[in-house]
Amino acid sequence: MKVQAQHLRALTTLFSGASPVRKIAAGVLLLGALAGAIWPGSTSRADAGEIEGVVVGVADGDTITVLDDSRQQHKVRFAFIDAPEKAQPFGTRAKQVLSDKLYRQQVRVEVLEQDRYGRNVGRIWLGDEDVNLGQLRAGYAWHYQQYARKGQSAQEFSRYEQAEQAARQQRLGLWRDTDPVPPWDFRRQQRAQ
Repeated sequence: MKVQAQHLRALTTLFSGASPVRKIAAGVLLLGALAGAIWPGSTSRADAGEIEGVVVGVADGDTITVLDDSRQQHKVRFAFIDAPEKAQPFGTRAKQVLSDKLYRQQVRVEVLEQDRYGRNVGRIWLGDEDVNLGQLRAGYAWHYQQYARKGQSAQEFSRYEQAEQAARQQRLGLWRDTDPVPPWDFRRQQRAQ
């Protein structure tokens, strides 16, 4: 069991001259921590950096909802890529391609962080397949280099970059468009209107 500062404070409160109400609150906190240590399945796997479950929703070409074994839903934004928005050309197609691949499938999410909207941001695995990389290979996403630089190894960054370049050269997916607009530019234009 990993002891956190709040657990130490709760222990101190239990053995101090604190009010009975504070002692009860401290006891409840400690019991919850103890229960999590005894029954690890009772804590969220997202806390451990991983979510496993079934895909129950596909919002767009880079956002899914995963239902874990404890029936908790997790909204997950794909790391390192950015797919066209639904209102953009190929946005609906990017969503459909992802849905055809993942809907009702068991996936593993390697959670890297949470974004400002409270979504988990991570790499999605369907068996041994890196689905994030798959969206690039199919031509339905950009390598989101601005964010990838801070979280991808040089080798992985290169692999993602090469996947996007290959899709561009083969004119796959959104690269069939004569002048595709990156989603970050599209969002900026929408906010300016």
